[in-house]
Amino acid sequence: MQEEKQTNLMNTSEDSDDSGPRQQLWKNKSEELEKKFKTDLSQGLTNEEAERRLKENGKNELVSKKTSNWMLFFRQFNNSITYILAATAAVTLFLQHYPDSIVIGAVIIANALVGFFQEVSADNALNKIKELLVSECYVIRDGHKLELPSKQVVIGDVIHLEAGDAVPADLRLISADNMKIQESNLTGETDSVTKTEDAINVDGLPLAERTNMAFASTSVTNGSGVGIVVATGTETEIGHIQQDVVEVKSKPTPLMQNLNKLGWALSLAIIAVAVMLFILGAFLQVYSLPTLLIAVITMIVGSMPEGMPASVSVVLAMGTRKLTRKKAIVKTLPAVETLGAVNIVNTDKTGTLTKNEMTVTDIITANGRYTVSGVGYDATGQIQKEDGEKVEWRNSDELKWIIQIAGQTTDASFHQEEGQWVLTGEPTDGALTGLFHKFTGEAPVVEEIDSLPFDSAFRYSARLALLNNKKVLMVKGAPQTLFEKMQEHGSQVDKQNWLKKMEQLTKQGKRVVALGYQFASDETDEIISADIGINFHLIGMVGIIDPPRQEVAASIRKLRYAGIKVKMITGDDPNTAMAIAKQLKLADNVNAITGPELDKMSEEQLANEIDKYTVFARTTPSDKLKIVRAQQQRGNVVSMTGDGVNDAPALKQADIGVAMGIKGTDVAKSSADMVLADDNFTTLLTAVKEGRHIFDNIRKTIRFLLPTSFAEGLIVVMSILLDQTMPLYPTQLLWINMVSALTIQFAFIFEPAEKGIMTRGPRKVNQGILNKTDVIEIAYVSLLISSLGMIAYNIMTKQGMSEVVGSTMTLNVIVFGKIFYLFNMRNNHPVFSRYFFQNKMAFYIIAILLVLQAGIIYLPFMQEIFHTTAPGWLAGWGVPILAGAIVLIVTEAVKYIRMYIYRVSLKKEQRSSR
Repeated sequence: MQEEKQTNLMNTSEDSDDSGPRQQLWKNKSEELEKKFKTDLSQGLTNEEAERRLKENGKNELVSKKTSNWMLFFRQFNNSITYILAATAAVTLFLQHYPDSIVIGAVIIANALVGFFQEVSADNALNKIKELLVSECYVIRDGHKLELPSKQVVIGDVIHLEAGDAVPADLRLISADNMKIQESNLTGETDSVTKTEDAINVDGLPLAERTNMAFASTSVTNGSGVGIVVATGTETEIGHIQQDVVEVKSKPTPLMQNLNKLGWALSLAIIAVAVMLFILGAFLQVYSLPTLLIAVITMIVGSMPEGMPASVSVVLAMGTRKLTRKKAIVKTLPAVETLGAVNIVNTDKTGTLTKNEMTVTDIITANGRYTVSGVGYDATGQIQKEDGEKVEWRNSDELKWIIQIAGQTTDASFHQEEGQWVLTGEPTDGALTGLFHKFTGEAPVVEEIDSLPFDSAFRYSARLALLNNKKVLMVKGAPQTLFEKMQEHGSQVDKQNWLKKMEQLTKQGKRVVALGYQFASDETDEIISADIGINFHLIGMVGIIDPPRQEVAASIRKLRYAGIKVKMITGDDPNTAMAIAKQLKLADNVNAITGPELDKMSEEQLANEIDKYTVFARTTPSDKLKIVRAQQQRGNVVSMTGDGVNDAPALKQADIGVAMGIKGTDVAKSSADMVLADDNFTTLLTAVKEGRHIFDNIRKTIRFLLPTSFAEGLIVVMSILLDQTMPLYPTQLLWINMVSALTIQFAFIFEPAEKGIMTRGPRKVNQGILNKTDVIEIAYVSLLISSLGMIAYNIMTKQGMSEVVGSTMTLNVIVFGKIFYLFNMRNNHPVFSRYFFQNKMAFYIIAILLVLQAGIIYLPFMQEIFHTTAPGWLAGWGVPILAGAIVLIVTEAVKYIRMYIYRVSLKKEQRSSR
């Protein structure tokens, strides 16, 4: 609605084809803007007109529709897993299996709470964005400068800005005096942007290059300016970010999608078998109908893996705790596994791949080129020639002058906060201060006489200072500008040679600053711009870049080795982005595309082309969201890493959003699924490995639970089909499920990661959790365990064993079948190998299970509840151990055959690839 009102306001002008709030207002001159917005550049709007527009368009604020917490909570129950669990709980309640009902009910509520807190977190992100808008600003109304609440600002208002002010709405600047604005909220880049009032006659200008625009939520760092409000509230650039966050809907993680499908498939299969079994039993008149109904319900309870959701939750929770200790804070349990399925990691450049500490890396003088080692503000360094020879800077007059001018002309300083260097001043000045400190070991001491601050109009700054008892005018700035100043005063300069050297640095994405000096007379007390260039000594140029983090390159190499593509999405210049991408070796062939080029593509074109590019430069927040959606459209599982407000929509859209904990904004952290507490990209590699480890353990848990659960159900099925007494009572089936849920199935939680976990590619989420081999294994193992139980029961009862002893023995056969199958399931190695004792917790858990099993057999009150008795050693322990050993031998033989076939096929592939 606000967008429609704002568009209507501007369409009242005679020429409105390109006047919309997101259209190309940077192309218009001041008089055209005055006409478009029906305002007066000197007098501003009248109070009456401002009131009218305020009523028509609404307040300049960000609003979001809030869902009540109760609605958010109850909405979590609307999913397939909950329906299945609720039905299972109802059945167990009907059978008076109250412990099972309580456990399943607790799982339902726990899952709902996890989803509820996830959605509340998303709402928090919206509230954090709302807080970014400034509360007060200076507005020109009726020719008077007034301080008004920013909520009352309307389109066409004339806003006055000074250093330290926050921008209240999106503005088109009509005056900019040495003005710089910090726009990292929108672009993610930390450098302040120099602003101008001049029209820019360029189509499709990226957000970062709209130098005559000022945007809501950004702040003025230098100078002053005046602008016309062109968009307010939700129509500002920050408002569009908020709307993007609102529109991105939370979706189940790949794991939860797989579990939903598996849950439905299992439930439908078990119910279908139960219905057919009931019909067949009724037709054959095996049991009376009430007995048959109880038997069928017992089969459902025995076959249904009620412990699966709880087991999955515990495995995820353990993984979450482990990652928290490694500085990766996971906000939602399923998210911890999603990283294991990720095949694309999108990351910001500044502060993530790079240190966000501009550093001098190159020095070029008339006599040579040098490289400067040491990354960041706190590093020591060494100057080297191109051939690698180390240079002692104190022995070179040129290098001494470079370092001295760098320290004398900078206004930046830095200090430590909680072990992190914090810069006060401009990043370029910070690089020069860092250069001085790196080699002198101290902060610059300046005996200043006069200074000339940087101005975008002449692109240099100067400082007159007392140096070794001489007055020296030192200058730093754009090389072309200093060349021109020297030529104006008749100095000879080999401009082409210098420009060639400069081009070498710019192609590497480096910012180039020229440094020089001239002596001043003793009478000089102020800087006169016109005199700069007289007897000027151009000492050289320095190349400055925000360098890659030293540890990131190794992490990227390992991610690529693990089959994960790393993509850079940045608001920075494409040349700079490409240079960093090549240094970090993001890909063998690094291809880049810019935001304006993306805008020219349709959604279909973008989806078809998206995988070709490694670097996305000059992107807006909407571009980032568009990129993530296009990648997901191609079937990729996408991680997005970021730290700024501009990253929030993409962080929420990604399958797993990862925010920085130290330098990350509250908005980014609220939108993300995981927060890196140490801002270390390398931690992401640890999280990916843990995600894969977690999925392996979840898969092992499910592969273990299903055949052992189905074995219980099959015993009931066989009993009905063979028209014989069921060897297991319903309470005994409940015991097996309950004691397993409390003990043995949790052994996989402590199973260490298998060797080579990071050398295989990401799992294909569309293939589900179980493959064909798993299904075959589940089928034969469940049939094997149930058959052993039935055979043992029939043989022993025919030899005169009582039914209660036979039932107790069968109960132990199932339990020992589980124990021995556990050893086969733990890993892909032979059971008796050096990995046998690797998971010591498995042995403790088995010991606890055996103690509980002894309790159900020998304790009188347990015997009464569960229809057991104290059998002899042969029936109670000998036969069950033998049955378990058979299970282990068969499953180990199948494992060996499977691994042998795999090795043979692998050798064939290797030979054919040669």
